[in-house]
Amino acid sequence: MKNVLRKTMSVILAAALVLGTAACGNSSTDKETNTASNTVKPLPEYKLQGTEQDASAGNFPSAIGAFQTVDLEGNEVTESIFSEKDLTVINIWGTFCSPCIEEMPELGAWAKELPENVQIIGLVQDIRGMDDTEHIELAKQITSKAGADFVQLIGGTEAFASIMASLIGVPTTIFVDGNGTIVGDPIIGAYVEKYKDFVEEYLNGQ
Repeated sequence: MKNVLRKTMSVILAAALVLGTAACGNSSTDKETNTASNTVKPLPEYKLQGTEQDASAGNFPSAIGAFQTVDLEGNEVTESIFSEKDLTVINIWGTFCSPCIEEMPELGAWAKELPENVQIIGLVQDIRGMDDTEHIELAKQITSKAGADFVQLIGGTEAFASIMASLIGVPTTIFVDGNGTIVGDPIIGAYVEKYKDFVEEYLNGQ
């Protein structure tokens, strides 16, 4: 019994450590506090479920199905974007999240170094649609300042509801092959070196 309790506490502490140091949780309190500093009104969030262990075990859907959304410039984007490359790195982030913003310059630099068959896409979790001009402008400012000029999609819509329902915090980074199948485990937290390691291992295994 003691061993079971120790293991349970270890999982809880590990998840708390990740969210506390490298990722942002999405409780309403967190959202209100962080958006207030950006002068953006807090919006209702998707309920984030599970634990770090659950996410790595496969609570995410096995694939990203057909979708239609837009990027920050209003350009239409569909699931066909995945077929253009052998691997797509999807960085799910929020405008309220300090670790997300802090890793953005490194992601911008990495995007320029990737081989031709790999791409990075941002999925901005807290933008609710093209009418959400406050968050769109904030996301544009963040990515422009960071030099992260890769595609940034509006994520807080029904198009990505199953993905958002699987999150426990942001940033979360997932990897998708040319067919839209999610490969490997999600990486929760701002760990760019881990993203790079996964891409290298994946390409070496092809």
